[in-house]
Amino acid sequence: MSHSKLLNTLILTALALPSIAMAEEASPFTANVTVASDYLFRGISQTGANPTIQGGFDYAHESGFYAGMWGSNISWLSDANIASNASFELDTYFGFSSSFAEDFTYNVGFLRYNYPGNYGANTKADTDEIYGSLGYKWLTAKYSYSLGNTFGIPAAKGTNYLEVAASYTFDDAGVTLGAHYGKQVYKGPNAGVGATSLDYSDYSLSASKDLGGYGLGLKYSKTNATPAYTVLGKDLGKGTAVLSLSHSF
Repeated sequence: MSHSKLLNTLILTALALPSIAMAEEASPFTANVTVASDYLFRGISQTGANPTIQGGFDYAHESGFYAGMWGSNISWLSDANIASNASFELDTYFGFSSSFAEDFTYNVGFLRYNYPGNYGANTKADTDEIYGSLGYKWLTAKYSYSLGNTFGIPAAKGTNYLEVAASYTFDDAGVTLGAHYGKQVYKGPNAGVGATSLDYSDYSLSASKDLGGYGLGLKYSKTNATPAYTVLGKDLGKGTAVLSLSHSF
């Protein structure tokens, strides 16, 4: 099955879930679909500043255990000549989340980024990360740690991403405002292009509106990434506004 057909199947199956789950009052399974003007990952465009369609499935047990998968179209691997036909990202993950004391939450887990494609002599972009987060009311801090090769960079164990986010919902208006800061740090002998470091920071502000089962979102993101993140003449970390529409089942 081609990558585009796999993504279409994922989305069509998600759209069919409401009819399957009607008999269940509280199903542990959920699904989501999103269309957006760009796919930003840690502030860097994954689609060459082009639109994206994404979808995922999640399972959440009452104990706090969860697992899921999520997919999106991408173009950065083929645009950068890392993999000739890699046009799809499929993430698989599992973990445990819960709360303690008053208004505190935590979340620990494992996430694998899968990028099927023909890489030739290049390092595959598949990446394994473990992560942990701590939240208090509307504030969250999260740390992600790479276990080996990282997004096509070989011998990059220890590469990490630290992020702090704030999210506050005005319940009466159905509006959520958010702010985010993240720092990506690469490790290993290939942590730069020549004398140029791959490390960077990203920042974003966001707003979303609940439209009765749908979510309309607007986010502005910017990074201080070096020219190492310029592909086909496009600055993939430039200041970007992203409009999205999502639906959860």
